Amino acid sequence: MNRIVFGEPGLADPREREAPVSFWLTGLSGAGKSTIAFELEQLLKVDGRPCAVLDGDHLRDGLNRDLGFSDDDRRENVRRTAEVARLMNDAGLIVIASLISPNRSDRSAARQIIGPDRFIEVYVSTPLDVCEARDPKGLYRKARQGEIRQFTGVTSPYEPPLAPSLAIDTARIPRGGAAALLHTFLTEHYKNKDHAAAE
Repeated sequence: MNRIVFGEPGLADPREREAPVSFWLTGLSGAGKSTIAFELEQLLKVDGRPCAVLDGDHLRDGLNRDLGFSDDDRRENVRRTAEVARLMNDAGLIVIASLISPNRSDRSAARQIIGPDRFIEVYVSTPLDVCEARDPKGLYRKARQGEIRQFTGVTSPYEPPLAPSLAIDTARIPRGGAAALLHTFLTEHYKNKDHAAAE
């Protein structure tokens, strides 16, 4: 039987290693990460697949509320989230992490913590002008007015993934459709594995 690989080289069937995967959704504020994450969670629950969302805003209200937005604090925010994702994977859950996580080096560290075979980087590539036009929390407006310092995309840089497993622009694909794409990504993988096992 051929070994099934999906998404990118080296990303193997998680069931071969008896560990679910972690989707890591990265992108600008307002790109649609959280909406995609929670809609994907519902799709997975319908399937009966144990899963959990690690949403950046919720984490900063609780586990990471002691952190600010300096480079060191952003790095620690990502590190803690990755450690939780790893523990959840070990417990048998599919994880959907939704964080801006603007620095490539921090996302690379998250990949190593979670495990390269479990980590699926999803770049929600919605352009800045679209994110700013949405601005559901008024954050871009405050950043432009100087009320928020170190705001990603305005006063702090965002480093797009160089080779994400998936890239989704919610200016072109509805956020519900984006969740369906991620669901299909997993579903087709499992179908292909089952088909190969039957041959």
